[in-house]
Amino acid sequence: MDKELEMSQVELSSGTHGSSSLKRESSHIDDAAVLRRRTSGQRLKAHLRRWWWLHLIIGIAVLLLITLLLVYVGFPHIAQSGIDNSTLNLTAVSITDPTASSFLIHQASLITSSSAYHPQLDAFNASLALLGQAPYAYITIPALHATATATADVTQVVQIANLTAFAAFTTALLTNEMVSLQVSGTTALHEMAFPATTVTYNKTVQLSGLNRLAGFAIPSFTISLAPSPNGTNLIGAVRIPNPSVFTVALGNVTLDLSVAGRRIGTSTLADLVLAPGNNTVPMAAATNQTAVLELITGAYTDGLLPVDIAGRSSVYDGVHLPYYEEALASVTQRVVLDVGAALKAAGVVL
Repeated sequence: MDKELEMSQVELSSGTHGSSSLKRESSHIDDAAVLRRRTSGQRLKAHLRRWWWLHLIIGIAVLLLITLLLVYVGFPHIAQSGIDNSTLNLTAVSITDPTASSFLIHQASLITSSSAYHPQLDAFNASLALLGQAPYAYITIPALHATATATADVTQVVQIANLTAFAAFTTALLTNEMVSLQVSGTTALHEMAFPATTVTYNKTVQLSGLNRLAGFAIPSFTISLAPSPNGTNLIGAVRIPNPSVFTVALGNVTLDLSVAGRRIGTSTLADLVLAPGNNTVPMAAATNQTAVLELITGAYTDGLLPVDIAGRSSVYDGVHLPYYEEALASVTQRVVLDVGAALKAAGVVL
């Protein structure tokens, strides 16, 4: 009987403990269900309440990265692109006071840009070169505000950096219809609060050349039977077209005169300055009158002589300018002169 009573108590105790355990398990299950029933918004809020500081650090880092990329990558790229898309036009170039190693340059430039930005460019040294050749000189481009249209004027004495390259440029300018001039340099660009950035300025400018002096003519001349003390026996006028924007002081230019390969004399253009447009300048020549008479009484009985004129020398203030002499020697002009009529006007009857 006592055993049966003990067994009942054990069973009752076991039942009680089992019921408590079941209740706890049920409670845990209910809590999990509640957690599962939370919305994504609630979970996000809970996450942010716990990890807000981490998200703040990430946001600051991303903002800093974007700012750094804009300042040190984006802005320099935009600045260089604006320079590359601008155009450079030389509206006037004057080369005067030449020496064997230098000249005075006056250069007027027009710079245009369609960029929405209008930065400030520092002054910088720019090289001048015939496209594909070594630089022949360096000039200082002044500081400028790069608006839609800006001007840059240069006046300075330029030391010739490479005489061979300068002779190649002057020859190309004299002999070609178009010349490609390369202007290059680097400078600092400033825009608003951005730090200054270095940009490369590299422009190729297409310029009209003198096209082998096309249109060269001697519209009038007279012959003197009594030469002057310096041997001059022919004076006249020479017309030289200059379709370029260049004004060039060549000094005293001496030209060789020949007919069919036979030399008949020299002519001089004193203090020659070629300006844009048509230039009419005085000419004085010392000719071999014996050779001229032999020609017009022989192969040219009509009195019309096809005279070939080639550059011989360029002298400024007593100094030969080899870079001009090389250019002048590369061009030969032929003009037909009515020497028979000029001799008749001088009183010579043939």
